[in-house]
Amino acid sequence: MTLTTTAPAELSVSAPTTAEGDRPTGPRALRHVLVLARRNLIKTIRTPEQFIDVTLQPVTFLLLFAYVFGGAISGGSRHQYLEFLLPGMLGQSVALGSIALGQNLKADIEKGVFDRFRSLPIARSAPLVAAVIADFARYLLLCVILVGFGYVMGFRIATDPLSLIAALALSIAFALCFCWISVFVGMKARTSGSVQGIMFLLVLPLSFGSSTFVETSTMPGWLQAFVKVNPISHLVGAVRGLMLGGPVGSNLAWTFAWMAALLVVFVPLALRGYARHA
Repeated sequence: MTLTTTAPAELSVSAPTTAEGDRPTGPRALRHVLVLARRNLIKTIRTPEQFIDVTLQPVTFLLLFAYVFGGAISGGSRHQYLEFLLPGMLGQSVALGSIALGQNLKADIEKGVFDRFRSLPIARSAPLVAAVIADFARYLLLCVILVGFGYVMGFRIATDPLSLIAALALSIAFALCFCWISVFVGMKARTSGSVQGIMFLLVLPLSFGSSTFVETSTMPGWLQAFVKVNPISHLVGAVRGLMLGGPVGSNLAWTFAWMAALLVVFVPLALRGYARHA
C-alpha cells in the first residue's frame, strides 16, 4: 500500500494583513487614534530631550533677539521691542516645533514600527492622525513657556486674558495644520535626518521673511509682496492684534484660510505617502 500526499500547487507564508474594507471607521477608529496618541505621548515623556525644541529653543531665541538686536531695532527700547517680538515668536516657534514630528515618524518607519501598525485592524490613517494629536501637548507647552518667560522679562498683554487664550488657541490650531507639511516630508524623505534639513529650508524663509522680527515697511518692495501672502505673517498679525490690540479680522480670516488650505493639500499627500510605506 502506498500512501501519497498531495501538496498544494503553491504554498506561501505571509504576514497577517487586514483587508481595507475590514478597517474600522467612526467611534472605533477614533478610539484607536486616541490609543496611539497616548502611546506617542508616553514615548515623548520618556525622552525629555525631545522637548528641547519647544522649551529651551524658543526661550533662547527670545533672549537673543530681545537683548542682542532689540536695542538696535527699536532705537534703544528693548521693552518696546519685546512687546512687538513675543507675539511674532509664537508664530515662528510653532513652525519650528513641527519639524520634530516628521523626523519622529520617519524614525518609526525606519525601525519597523509602522510595519506592526500595518498588520493591526486599525484605520489606515490612525498612526498619522494620532501623531499629530499627540503634538498638541508639545505646542501647548511651547506657548505656556514662551508667554510665561516673556512675562518674566517684562512682557504684558494690552487686551484681556480671554484674548490671550484666543491667541494661544489660534497658534496651536495653526501648528496642528502646519505640521502636516512635516508629516508629508517625513513620508517622502529617505532618512529621518534629511527631514530636518528639508523642513529648515522651508520654515526659516517663512519665519524671517515675515513680520515676526521687524516691521515690514523696512523691507524692499519685492520682499514685502512675499510677506503679504506669507501664512506666518497673517498668524503673527492676528496674534499681535489679540494680545496688544488693533485690527484682527483680516489677518484672522487669512489665517483660517491658510489652515484650511494646508489641511486640504497636505493631509491627502501625507496619507498617500504613508500608504506607499504601509
